[in-house]
Parts: sequence; C-alpha cells; structure tokens
Amino acid sequence: MASEEKKAGFFKRIAAYFREMKTELKKVVWPTFKQVRNNTGVVITALILVGAIIAVLDFFFQFLVNTLLK
Repeated sequence: MASEEKKAGFFKRIAAYFREMKTELKKVVWPTFKQVRNNTGVVITALILVGAIIAVLDFFFQFLVNTLLK
C-alpha cells in the first residue's frame, strides 16, 4: 500500500511540475525576429573580432619565439 502511495505522489509531483512549467512559459517575453537577427549579428561580429585578435597574437608570439630560438 505504501508503494502505491509513493507512486501516486511521484506522478502528482511530475504533473505539478509540468503545470508550473506551462504557467512559467506563458510569462516569457520572447524576442522578435528583428531582435534575434540583431543579436546574432552582434555575436558573429564579436566572434570574428576575437578570432582576429587571437590570430594576430598567435602570429606575433610565434614570430617572437622563433626569433628567440634562432
């Protein structure tokens, strides 16, 4: 009998979790397509900029190490 009560309590908690999740998702303010496009552009630009900085530093340190080792 206790096992059946545990199972019932378990499934009630799962059901409550999904009800609460549905309620919370209704409160979310989803971004517009324009906002998503702009944010994506910012991220891509930042990635390219950081990648370029890392590449320049890599070439500089490679040159420096090669110069010191020769």
